[in-house]
Amino acid sequence: MIGELIKGMATTLKHMFRDPVTIQYPDIKRPTRTRFKGRHELKRYDNGLERCIGCSLCAAACPADAIFVEASENTDEKRFSPGERYASTYEINMLRCIFCGYCEDACPTQAIVLENKYELSFYDRASAIYTKEMLIVDVPVNGNPTPQVVEPGTFNKPIPDMENPR
Repeated sequence: MIGELIKGMATTLKHMFRDPVTIQYPDIKRPTRTRFKGRHELKRYDNGLERCIGCSLCAAACPADAIFVEASENTDEKRFSPGERYASTYEINMLRCIFCGYCEDACPTQAIVLENKYELSFYDRASAIYTKEMLIVDVPVNGNPTPQVVEPGTFNKPIPDMENPR
């Protein structure tokens, strides 16, 4: 009995002088791994146009039915994406999302990406639905916001070959 007590005290003393493994979370954030699947983001091209062409393949691939995409037609006066269509409504219900990454795999233009942000909290159900404005975080490099006015016939392919993919 005394031997077990001495063993336990030796273990306690051994760990007492080691550095703690606890990370003080709000002040110090632990880096994520390269394959971590966190918060969704919608990306843009370098010219400011949105990558999402409203094809709804991400919504079809989602096993939890968490994504809703409503597409509208682009015009030369109001150009949101280089394709024929753009996503006028893009919503992800984060209460349903299981972070599987199927939406990222299904996207032909790499518009939806699961980034490394992991601080997801909300206080009610309405704030758990991420809208298109919440998902687009890239600021256009050249300052051209969407929608843009373009010359007729500039973008005439359904899935364009843009010059600088990210």
